[in-house]
Amino acid sequence: MSAETGTATTGPADGAVRRVRLPADRRTPAAARAVVRSVLTESHLDELVNEALLLTTELTTNAVEHARTELDIEVVADEIGLTVTVSDFAPGSGDELTVGARNDSTEINEVSERGRGLLLVDHFASRWGTTYLPTGKGVWFRLDRPGAETSAEDLAGASAPTSAGPGTTVDKSAPSASAMSELMQTAPDLYADDPLPDFATSLLSRVAEMVGAAGGTIRLDRGDGQGRQVLARFGRPPRPGSELLRVPLTVHRPYAGELELDAAPSAYARPLAVLTAERLSLHLENDRLRRADVRRQVWLTFLAEASELLAQSLDVDLTMALVPQLVVPRLGQWCAVHTTDEWGRLRLAAASHADESTLPQLHKVLAETGPDSIQARLREASRSAAQIPLGGPMEGFAVPLIARGQRLGTLAVGRHQRHRHDPDEVAVLEDVARRAALAIENARIHAERRRVAQTLQQSLLPPVLPVVEGIGFAAEYVPTGDDAEVGGDFYDVVPLPDGRWLVVIGDVSGKGVQAAAVTGLVRDVIRVLVGDGKPLPEVLARLNETLVERGGGRYCTLALAAVGSGEGDTLGVSLHLAGHDRPVLLSAAGGAGFVGTGGTALGLLDTITSPTAQITLAPGDSLIFYTDGVTERRRGRELFGTDRLQDAAAPLAGYSADVVAARLRSAAINFSAEPPRDDIAVLVLRNDAT
Repeated sequence: MSAETGTATTGPADGAVRRVRLPADRRTPAAARAVVRSVLTESHLDELVNEALLLTTELTTNAVEHARTELDIEVVADEIGLTVTVSDFAPGSGDELTVGARNDSTEINEVSERGRGLLLVDHFASRWGTTYLPTGKGVWFRLDRPGAETSAEDLAGASAPTSAGPGTTVDKSAPSASAMSELMQTAPDLYADDPLPDFATSLLSRVAEMVGAAGGTIRLDRGDGQGRQVLARFGRPPRPGSELLRVPLTVHRPYAGELELDAAPSAYARPLAVLTAERLSLHLENDRLRRADVRRQVWLTFLAEASELLAQSLDVDLTMALVPQLVVPRLGQWCAVHTTDEWGRLRLAAASHADESTLPQLHKVLAETGPDSIQARLREASRSAAQIPLGGPMEGFAVPLIARGQRLGTLAVGRHQRHRHDPDEVAVLEDVARRAALAIENARIHAERRRVAQTLQQSLLPPVLPVVEGIGFAAEYVPTGDDAEVGGDFYDVVPLPDGRWLVVIGDVSGKGVQAAAVTGLVRDVIRVLVGDGKPLPEVLARLNETLVERGGGRYCTLALAAVGSGEGDTLGVSLHLAGHDRPVLLSAAGGAGFVGTGGTALGLLDTITSPTAQITLAPGDSLIFYTDGVTERRRGRELFGTDRLQDAAAPLAGYSADVVAARLRSAAINFSAEPPRDDIAVLVLRNDAT
């Protein structure tokens, strides 16, 4: 803070003069008090320190708040008193002079209308006045020693004229300077959890004692549905028929309240009560803003948690059931979610009530039809895409559910039991409706994708495996953890023109629609070529040419096995592997091992190699085909692997194809608690001859 100070010798003999220019800053009152205190000490006027500092604070604070310009502070001391002038540079109207005589009751009433600060000046100052100049305005006050008489000569050095008449006798009921100072300096405890009750009680007791009130009460309504509550109480309750002094608290909605004093009428009772109410109102407003800020933070946290919870569910019914649980009872007494069907009709999807015993009644009211029913209001909200109030036994309002421009239904919320929704709650509910609508729409999209994926996946797999005398076929298929994606694994069993059966299992790289398209292509080409009687090596070669010409970076591993009757009760198997994992031969006598020779995957090179392996299956022997989803099943960094597959298959010797396939599927799934990252397919061929 910058200041220019100077001391002059003008004025009364043995007096002191200080002139200081201070900026319009919140620290200015403290600097002005320091200047006044130094002059009082130098002039041995310590008995005037309380009144002088109090009035200096009021004038400088008033000037800083309203003028908002630099201030000139002039302090003139003489043998019998002190004169302080606070001048600003704000433009004003008129150049008249107003001078007040101490304790003039008429002047007090005028001052009380203009500001409580000047009431203090009028009460404690021996004389005071306001001077309007071309450069601004100056307010001054004069304080004399107790018992001293001020003459015109004594006031010659004062900063303002002294043309007013003499002062009047002091009212014995007027408050003292120390009492006013304590009232003005009373402040709430910054470290208390709820400082307002103690602060309000302290203010009330001080002002009641100052005006001689027999009792007093401060009531506050925070707009939380509890009505007006007693914030502070002093003395005894008012007697019936008493005329109470009531002053409203100047606070913003939803806060409201008043201060009551059981006090006899006096010149100072109402101004001091108004001053006390204003001091309390300032802190109540801070409390309202603090609570509003805390509440908004709580709402933001609630919305974040609600969004996270809704985003975790991709099931339509579960998502709609979550919404009422989020709303009740925090945001309403009851909540109902209605969705719109393909004909535009509303259907109740989920509902909740804070009182579960009232839930049947809520369902009954929601099902009623008619022009004045809740159903009619809900349809109006859905059509108009606007908030609609609900009347009748279930009072509340309805918010449309809209996501990506689509009208999905309505969210109906019942009012709280004790109070109506405030604007913050309405805004939060509208935000919840937007988030709920988006979550419901996402769940619907995911459900549709899941249905499409399941339909497409089923079209790539045989609905049932053929029943062949002497040969057992069994298969197990587990899609990837994301059931909305189509996998690339497939299997098939196709009859050959020569009476044999062709067992096919393959794995197309990648997932999704493109992988499904390649899978369908491979499956159909194999069926066409083997139906024309083409040998298996030629089938593989042509299929490779087709995939290479198609391009797209997709490749396929494939295992083909032509199985037919062999010598006696045996089965002869001609096995061809095109980059696929070798199958496991499970002997009926016990033991399991891998058979076949690996070849080249299809779709990578112009030419491929696919050696043929001839295998004989004795009665009870099984040949187990699988995809890499089995061996690459993960548990952390550990793989299920081929060794575990072989160990899991060995104890299954002698079991039917169905049991072998089911047991191997369970062994792979149970290896890890995580959902499968890749499709799992197991196909078992068994010699069922006895």
